[in-house]
Amino acid sequence: MTDLAHIRNFAIIAHIDHGKSTLADRMIEICGGLQKREMTSQVLDSMDIERERGITIKAQTVRLCHTAKDGKTYTLNLVDTPGHVDFSYEVSRSLAACEGSLLLVDATQGVEAQTLANAYLAVDSNHEIIPVLNKIDLGSAEPDRIRQQIEDVIGIDATDTLAISAKTGVGVNEVLDSLVERLPAPEGNTDQPPKALLVDSWYDPYLGVVILVRVKDGYLRKGMRVRMMGLGSTHDIERVGVFTPKAEIVESLGPGEIGFITASIKNVSECKVGDTITEERRQTAQPLPGFQPSVPVVFCGLFPADSADFERLRESLAKLSLNDSSFHYAAETSAALGMGFSCGFLGLLHLEIIEERLEREFDLELVATAPSVIYSLTTTAGETFDLHNPADMPDPTKIRTIEEPWIKSNIMVPDNYLGPVLALCEEKRGEQEALTYVGSRALLTYRLPLNEVVFDFYDRLKSHSRGYASFDYQLDGYRESDLVKVGILINGDPVDSLSMVVHRSQAESRGRALCLRLKDLIPRQLFKVAIQAAIGGKVVARETVSALRKDVTAKCYGGDVTRKRKLLDRQKRGKKRMRQFGNVEIPQEAFLAALKMSED
Repeated sequence: MTDLAHIRNFAIIAHIDHGKSTLADRMIEICGGLQKREMTSQVLDSMDIERERGITIKAQTVRLCHTAKDGKTYTLNLVDTPGHVDFSYEVSRSLAACEGSLLLVDATQGVEAQTLANAYLAVDSNHEIIPVLNKIDLGSAEPDRIRQQIEDVIGIDATDTLAISAKTGVGVNEVLDSLVERLPAPEGNTDQPPKALLVDSWYDPYLGVVILVRVKDGYLRKGMRVRMMGLGSTHDIERVGVFTPKAEIVESLGPGEIGFITASIKNVSECKVGDTITEERRQTAQPLPGFQPSVPVVFCGLFPADSADFERLRESLAKLSLNDSSFHYAAETSAALGMGFSCGFLGLLHLEIIEERLEREFDLELVATAPSVIYSLTTTAGETFDLHNPADMPDPTKIRTIEEPWIKSNIMVPDNYLGPVLALCEEKRGEQEALTYVGSRALLTYRLPLNEVVFDFYDRLKSHSRGYASFDYQLDGYRESDLVKVGILINGDPVDSLSMVVHRSQAESRGRALCLRLKDLIPRQLFKVAIQAAIGGKVVARETVSALRKDVTAKCYGGDVTRKRKLLDRQKRGKKRMRQFGNVEIPQEAFLAALKMSED
């Protein structure tokens, strides 16, 4: 067991693409965690989807050994965290397992919105923060200006900021030495009853549930019978190990150490992130505070394309929610799509990632409904309830008030793109709170309705600023608003999966845009297909998919014109009958079209 004074636990926090995973690679390489031939770029981004998109989705841990200037060997427990706003819950959980943070800032781009948000998360966790400037090998790097920016925007002392290049390895040794010198050692007592925080968990088909723990007091070893204090379940530990980054079995985990345990847990409901693990016969008196449960902000229905896959989807969601505790789901039934699940996410990227993981990792074919946020409805009878799905919205005459969620956002944008970004925020019913300057960059604070952000705000923000704007937000309560439900009818039949709740001022334009999009996506039938958008009983937009026409007169050579007329009349009668009984199959792209409403 490592001496507490020789342990340092730290997280790497930064905005997207500022080099967290690359710095983790260099540290693993320098400390000899992997041999040169075993190294790949972004070695801790183990999922295919992370490598393809170039983003970190899951926080990963690795134990490294570093010999400091004083000649002593220290154990460094590194946690590489995601940078995107949708995965901030993953960051906050990772910070709870550490005592310090490396705040990585791109020396060419400077402080971004998520740099600020993650720095505040670290401050809230009482972390010692070491600022590090990355990418100083680039010609456009401005280390002096960015140092000043760190002090002005974040408000932390940047005098001892380290300058490195994670790509080439320049300055990484100094970072390792700074971790030993500037970060506090963890606290803990070996003689106390075992007390460990359940930081993360995932499902392994051979080992069952694998649990990532941070030990606070006592120790965990093979054969020990442990109790989950929150759930009350007990298990026998089968193996104890650490990631170096390869899984390596160890005898025990003591105070201050981060590692994993397995205990043949087959039922995913027996693990709850934030729970306290202790020994069954020698329990700790007080459980750890754990984590605040995450609050989903975007909801969407996920349905199996083949109804026979419903049970497989249920099992897959259970395993995925174990790996991603910020993902919530509950069973629901749709008239159009059958049995499925209403799922809650922290944002649109989170939704997209979960959907893609279900299709890749569990080989499922899914139909997703348009995303929606949670509205608070008060009926004329005085009842108040949450509305997750626009299809469940009651008759407008029975609604007294509708409240929608608002967010407080921080947008950082270069000065020359400020005009279009301000216009976009105003168009989205935003309320400006503050506008300050940090050099040539503007820091905007806006209050915005969340349902406007869910549709296309992020894409348009990036296109208006040529990709230079960064965006971060947190929920900021509910407000009453004039909202209506826009329903979509196909040949007169309502398609509840495509209905949406929007502000009355934008209902008509949204309905028309969706009808136009569906016209291009719904394949032509042998009869005309009418696509309508309606608010209550009033149709506000209509498009028609023209019918395919088979040439029934092709084999009619010459003869009297009545021969052709008879064939055409028979075709017309058939089309009329088909329109009464024909079913229109709506492809999945049509459901995703509601999600990707573009500005045109």
